[in-house]
Amino acid sequence: MRTTPVVKVIAAWLLCVLVVVAAFLATVSFLNGRLYGPEHQVGLYLDALREGDGGKALGLLHASVPEGSDPTLLDGDALRRASAPLEDATVGEARRTAPDRVEVPVTYTLDGAETTTVFPLQRTGTEWGLFDVWEFERTALPTIEVSAANSVQAVVNGVDVGLPGGVTALASFYPAAVTAQYQGKYFAAPEQHAAVTGRETPPPLALATEATPELTRAVDEQLHTFLDGCAEQTVFQPRNCPFTYPTDERLAGDISWSIEEYPSASIPPGDGGWLLGPLRGTARIDTRLQDFFSGAVRNVSEPVPFEFDAELTVTGDAITVTPVVRY
Repeated sequence: MRTTPVVKVIAAWLLCVLVVVAAFLATVSFLNGRLYGPEHQVGLYLDALREGDGGKALGLLHASVPEGSDPTLLDGDALRRASAPLEDATVGEARRTAPDRVEVPVTYTLDGAETTTVFPLQRTGTEWGLFDVWEFERTALPTIEVSAANSVQAVVNGVDVGLPGGVTALASFYPAAVTAQYQGKYFAAPEQHAAVTGRETPPPLALATEATPELTRAVDEQLHTFLDGCAEQTVFQPRNCPFTYPTDERLAGDISWSIEEYPSASIPPGDGGWLLGPLRGTARIDTRLQDFFSGAVRNVSEPVPFEFDAELTVTGDAITVTPVVRY
């Protein structure tokens, strides 16, 4: 039986249709996997973090910002710096967890350790009835607490952040690397690091604020001035001063005080302020004394150890040291 030309044309046409349909289905499948798949959504989110585009990242993640939190880490340079330390970030294949839900793992290296963050997504419909629409499951951003002893500011990811009451909570995308430090004229705190790897609350960053050498020098100068003023008084018990020389003998000459050893200031943070103390040093008294009974006169040159506390107030560039002398 011979095939007629018409049959051949029809067969060729059907073959072309089948090829076109197969190519179309393959294209749909490819686009579903690459441009419309859940992995693609996660990739777009990570790109937004690297670019510092917080608005885009927040929209993709379908996340809310906790009320009252500081948004510094959610945009611009602070956001870019949060993503920069993440190395070898790789978006893994989606794992189905329910008919319309998947989890997409992202592995990366942070501080030399490999870490994985898992993003849950759900299929919410299709476009033109062909392409799946995947969205992140709605969530709230985690917050990281930053505090500093007796300071109302810090630098977080290179950006100045206010610390009302010495503490604040910053909302953060994830994964993210967060650094906090403080460097002022009189106080400083070394850099602290934290990793935000998911929706869980990361460990807080508590900055251990310490006095700078410049503050210590300024405090020492005021302590020296105070003690030198005490040493100028020519009495056994200089007024409002930490040293005294008790005696039951009669004065037979001039009284001269000098400071042999000045106290070395240690400035630990206190409850809402800075305390100095205990401050220990040694004065020396030089004088002549006469015995009441024998009338004998003797020269006196004796060391007199002393100890006192002091209150420290720092307001802007002004430093005030107030000695606290107790008898």
